[in-house]
Amino acid sequence: MTLTLSECAQDSEHRVHFVGVAGAGMSALAQYRAFGAGRTSGSDRALDRGQQSANRASLERVGVQVFPQDGSGAATAAALITSSAVEAAIPDLAVARERGIPIFHRAELLGEYVRSRPSCAVAGTSGKSSVTEMLFEILRHAGKDPGLISGGDSVLLRAQGWRGNAWRGSGPLVVEADESDGSLVQHSPTVGIVLNLHRDHMEPAQVLGLFTDFLARTSLARIVGDEPECGPLRESAVVVGFSADATFRGEAFSATEYGCTFTVSGVRVQLPVPGMHNAQNALAAMAAAEQFGVDSATAAAALAEYRGVARRFEIVGHSRGVRVVDDYAHNPRKVAAVVRAAQTPSGRLFALFQPHGFGPTRFMRAELAELVPPLLRVGDHWCFAPIYDAGGSAERNVSSDDLAADFSAAGVQATVCAPRSEFLRLVSLEARAGDTILVLGGRDPGLADFACAVLSSLH
Repeated sequence: MTLTLSECAQDSEHRVHFVGVAGAGMSALAQYRAFGAGRTSGSDRALDRGQQSANRASLERVGVQVFPQDGSGAATAAALITSSAVEAAIPDLAVARERGIPIFHRAELLGEYVRSRPSCAVAGTSGKSSVTEMLFEILRHAGKDPGLISGGDSVLLRAQGWRGNAWRGSGPLVVEADESDGSLVQHSPTVGIVLNLHRDHMEPAQVLGLFTDFLARTSLARIVGDEPECGPLRESAVVVGFSADATFRGEAFSATEYGCTFTVSGVRVQLPVPGMHNAQNALAAMAAAEQFGVDSATAAAALAEYRGVARRFEIVGHSRGVRVVDDYAHNPRKVAAVVRAAQTPSGRLFALFQPHGFGPTRFMRAELAELVPPLLRVGDHWCFAPIYDAGGSAERNVSSDDLAADFSAAGVQATVCAPRSEFLRLVSLEARAGDTILVLGGRDPGLADFACAVLSSLH
């Protein structure tokens, strides 16, 4: 039997196969289906290479059967789910096309889940995973039993032994809506959030159209950040932020040693993660929670205990008085925001940034050189790791040496650590009490382990 898209979301008897199941978005969908007792399988070339063993174990724990990516898993599946990152020539897809097995995009399946229950979809070019997790934790604290489909791993769920990027729940579903391939316009949530509009996967003008269509499909409430770029999206929306334009406005922002504080409607919020950008994220989550019947005082109590998202200003540990922080920041605005947050109350900054692919590096190269060098102070150390190469047919005509040259031209001394293990020697010799070490970059699943190696190098 083959399945329709609706049956992929609802049918539990027939197996649905996820191609590229180790990816953040795909693994979340596969787990969500398996949590609902749906027969689920998947394949991924990273798993075939013996990589990401912990990820594989978390998938199998919830009932996702892992096949080699050789077509065997697809051959007897009732439907396949794929993503824009999966190449058309992969054997699983070829087998499905030969046998007439339906193939659906992951955004189509996510859209079905979003329509199936009260939901909030979080969009924006920065902060999506954090706001998704903040809202999830607020609703959980309030007893709403929320569901979760996210691109980041919840530290709260990981502490309970789960992968952390999916949870079934019976209450409102909170999802991360990705604009990178234009697929978020397939979502029709109860509450829609657009946090910001920066240059990331495509030009802002293109993204503005996607966000406009996305908000038009939202049925109850639209929540939009107060950044100037979001101005065209504000009609009939709740505007969140710290500016005079905000209708759900934060005030009295203050940085603390381990986070930040602010007030909203007279309620003091104490957030255990630093940075103005995280305070803005918290405001968006609180505004969304209000739409599901959670008042600001309850939301503030939940945020005071916020556990966070893996690799979103995740403090790996301290050694010799040096703080090691791991962050997924990969576009120039995100990198700049994390640098600002890390500099308070830090001494010097040691940063290793690994660009996350050749196409994105070319696209964001000029903006990175414009935004980051002015933030760096005398005594700060900036290092580039070689560009993360995920394989495939990308043009490899840009390098981290080019980025280092851009920084030098902007008046900042930057070096290339090739291999990146050279960074371990640098920090072990140079870092001293009061300094902060940042490990920055997306996509490479080995960066989290590398951040732990950085910490170990300080002992």
